Amino acid sequence: MSKEVLPGSCRGVCVKRLTNCIGAWHKSRYTGFTLIELVVVFGLILVLSGLVLSTVGYVRKKGARARAETEIAAMAAALESYKSDYAAYPRGNADLSNTTPYDTDTLDPVNNVNPAATPIPNVYTKASLYLYKQLSGDSAGNRQVTSKSYFTFKPNMLYPDDQTQDVQYIRDPFGNSYGYSTKKASDPSANGYNPTFDLWSTAGVAQSPTPAPPATLQDLWIKNW
Repeated sequence: MSKEVLPGSCRGVCVKRLTNCIGAWHKSRYTGFTLIELVVVFGLILVLSGLVLSTVGYVRKKGARARAETEIAAMAAALESYKSDYAAYPRGNADLSNTTPYDTDTLDPVNNVNPAATPIPNVYTKASLYLYKQLSGDSAGNRQVTSKSYFTFKPNMLYPDDQTQDVQYIRDPFGNSYGYSTKKASDPSANGYNPTFDLWSTAGVAQSPTPAPPATLQDLWIKNW
């Protein structure tokens, strides 16, 4: 019995078709990602996202510190202008009463270290409000200037944001009350740093880092001493 042999042209066509079929099958089999490839891709995405977020957080914090330094320097300059007129730095109570001890003498920059506590400590807000009233010329705290102004506060420096409400305190870029104290000025033997006034932002730090340095919260503050 004789065997039939396909012509060369037919054999070429069959081989080509078979090759195409195998190639198509191979391509369809490896078109999608494997589980390992997906895990690697998602891992890289998470790492890159973490780097971006940490960088953004660092930039924001650095910007807030720079703004606080500028605001403290500007308020300190305004306090010098105030002293030129009154021969003394502002020292008193938020309600402008003569009751002692004054609010600005009560705030202690050595021991009253956390304005971010809930509720915000009155020692911070009262001293801050008194400073606002003296520098702004808004003695009622209702955002209406009625006397000489030594400093123009931007809306984002005052709490609350609602411009129709009375001011409660001067707000630092970290959302807390600025600290203002005349404790050392009232009593040289008392806690405090400057014999004139202490003005600071706690920079949003509520507790000392571990391990030190820095050894104290005050080392992390933005301050005029």
